Amino acid sequence: MEITATQQIEQQFANLVRSYRKKYVGKGPEKIKVMFQGNWAIAHMSGSLSNIEHFFMQNEDGLNMVRQARTQMIKELYDHIQPTEMEELVGAKFEKLFTDIHVESDEVISIFVFDQQID
Repeated sequence: MEITATQQIEQQFANLVRSYRKKYVGKGPEKIKVMFQGNWAIAHMSGSLSNIEHFFMQNEDGLNMVRQARTQMIKELYDHIQPTEMEELVGAKFEKLFTDIHVESDEVISIFVFDQQID
């Protein structure tokens, strides 16, 4: 089965997400799948949490702290440190990030919103 140009770019985008998170958060996801739809890049990730985050999640306060760090703080990170490599790859300006995590299963969905169609 031949890989399309879009699939190649989606894989490159996934690699950029992984390296960005590894650089700024300390650990990138073990698995990541990206799909482009309109002006969105939708990323499903698993295996993002570090050993220390798993340790913190042993009680409700720690669980809430990890959830907050992996949602709100990740959004703020993308607001402050523009993902220029992603913008260059897709040929569009990054506008905002929607993200949520299911901490118990260590799964993340992130939607990267760009100013124009990228698919």
